[in-house]
Amino acid sequence: MYIRREKGPVFVTLSDGTKLTRSDLPPINTKRWVARRKATVVAAVDNGLIGAREACEMYRLSDEELEIWRAAVRRHGAAALRVTAIQKYRQL
Repeated sequence: MYIRREKGPVFVTLSDGTKLTRSDLPPINTKRWVARRKATVVAAVDNGLIGAREACEMYRLSDEELEIWRAAVRRHGAAALRVTAIQKYRQL
C-alpha cells in the first residue's frame, strides 16, 4: 500500500494553542465560502501549513482574492471575512 506524503509540516500550532492539520482544511471542491472556511485557509497559509500558491491552486482562488482575505484578517480579524460585514470593514 502506498501512503502519499504531503510536503510541509504535518500540523501547525496556532496562536491560541490549537493545532491545525491538513485534515482541518475545507474540502477542495468547496463552492460556498463562509467566514470560518476562509479563516481556516488564511490560518493555514499564514502559519506555514500550506503555501499561498498551493492554496490558490487547491481552492481555485486568485492570488488577489487570497491576499484580500489575508489582509482583512490581519487588519480586523476573522469577522471581516463575513460577506455581510464587507461594507463595515471596507478600506477607503
